[in-house]
Amino acid sequence: MPYVPPPELAALSLAELAAEAAARRLPPLDQWTPERTGDSEMRIAADGTWFHQGGRITRPAMVRAFSGLLTRDGAGQHWLVTPFERLAIAVDDAAFIATDMEVRQDEQGRPVIAFRLNTDEIVLLGPDNPLRVAGSADLPAFYLAVRHGVEARLNRSTYGQLIDHALTVSPVEALAVESMGRRFALAPAA
Repeated sequence: MPYVPPPELAALSLAELAAEAAARRLPPLDQWTPERTGDSEMRIAADGTWFHQGGRITRPAMVRAFSGLLTRDGAGQHWLVTPFERLAIAVDDAAFIATDMEVRQDEQGRPVIAFRLNTDEIVLLGPDNPLRVAGSADLPAFYLAVRHGVEARLNRSTYGQLIDHALTVSPVEALAVESMGRRFALAPAA
């Protein structure tokens, strides 16, 4: 059965965005305790491209399947986890890339910001998926928590969309956005 990508973010209502975010069925990685540990011989480049033994993985369905098995430990090491083994995977920057965003209002009129990842997954910015700002004021880097310690880096156009939105809702000197009742500052910590 061929993969059918979800519709463009701009075409989805808040209810549809929430349904898309909740629809992805993921394995219970936090319940698995594999005894075997090894190396996957895989790498995720800074641009989100996946490689195995130096060759690019060109099948999007394989990337989506592997992405559901990713975790990152407290030391920053990324792992592909199955019930039987835990394999190290090299990640140049972040495991995912946020490629688009949209802002909707919930029933109380509060903003909800949705991001689409390079794997077509939709993640809603909020308490469970906060935004982290790194880098410097001259060269900031924005990271969205996805799950199990794994993050998505906002690409340049998505970063631009987020800043444009922030400029419409907050003063430049206190640049921030709100989503799902949480406020996220858009300046790196000093």
